Amino acid sequence: MRVAHALQARDGDEFAKPGTLVEVRFVKGQSLSLTAARLLALMILTAGGDAWEPVAHRMRKADIRRGHKGNERISEMLEELHRTLFAVDDLSWRGRKATKRFSLIQSSREEIDEDGAEAGWIEWEFTPDARRLIRESETYAVLNRQAVLGFRSSYALRLYELGALRLHRRQPNWRADMTAIRAAFGIAPELYKDFAQLRRKVLDKAKAEIDHLAHFTVEWREIRRGRAITEIEFSFHPKATPAQPTAAEADAPDVATLPPSVRSVQTLQRPALPAPARTPDTSSGPVRFPTGSLLYGAEPFGEIAKTHGGGWARDLIADAYRAEMGSRLANLTGPKLVKSWTGFCQAFAARRGRP
Repeated sequence: MRVAHALQARDGDEFAKPGTLVEVRFVKGQSLSLTAARLLALMILTAGGDAWEPVAHRMRKADIRRGHKGNERISEMLEELHRTLFAVDDLSWRGRKATKRFSLIQSSREEIDEDGAEAGWIEWEFTPDARRLIRESETYAVLNRQAVLGFRSSYALRLYELGALRLHRRQPNWRADMTAIRAAFGIAPELYKDFAQLRRKVLDKAKAEIDHLAHFTVEWREIRRGRAITEIEFSFHPKATPAQPTAAEADAPDVATLPPSVRSVQTLQRPALPAPARTPDTSSGPVRFPTGSLLYGAEPFGEIAKTHGGGWARDLIADAYRAEMGSRLANLTGPKLVKSWTGFCQAFAARRGRP
């Protein structure tokens, strides 16, 4: 919860989800739809370090709709969260192993739109069982809000959370049997009984989305007993920050990526290279990072974001940079500032892939 408070204070896209909630299992036959899973993530983001407190939390409907004109789906998502049961290993009153089933949301209130108005809030409280899991969690996964909202598969979002948790623990591998995997993903018993279907409909799609949106990539190894696949071992690998090319490498085109008709003349025609970052003009005093938009009159910072930011909006990267640097940014000027900003843009693009 201290980590959640710290990330919330930065007012950025990153937030912490307690490890106990990441690893909680769906009760057999139940799972969350993608929209409900997103809503739960936004609830945890909004509650932040106060998620374990017995208080009501509030969020604007506009932050949930994400471009949708109406609020009708919000009611459906809340009701789905209320009726979905989760399970954890526990002990009975006799001290024997037991399975505990519970829901995460105790109560919720949704403001009723009047006269067609789209404004409004929702209010909710986590159940005592959920608050206890949150309070007692000693591990957490750092998730990115834009990545969470970008996933198109609930299975991909689920595997993203599990991968982020294990990378933070520095335990990048997760091995489980098929029963545990189906429970973790919330795959209904009647779905994907054939492993080839599960691989195509769940694993392949999840991998493609995670490799594109997350700050890591995922691979898996199928473990067989005879001809049957009994277990899967997932491995998660952080995306590396792009290395700076040497001068010789920068001048040489990548022949393998050129079409055959061009390879024969590649020594005569070299591809255009991005212009190096312009050194800031310090004649009028130390150059500091702009406080406003990078779209106009903010060079060389706007051009650096355009060249190294992987296609993401300049101001989006700038806001993340300001949140990351905090008070340190006030003391950073000149070439050191340019080097720091360039490296951050490259890391931002590496973590998130292409927009």
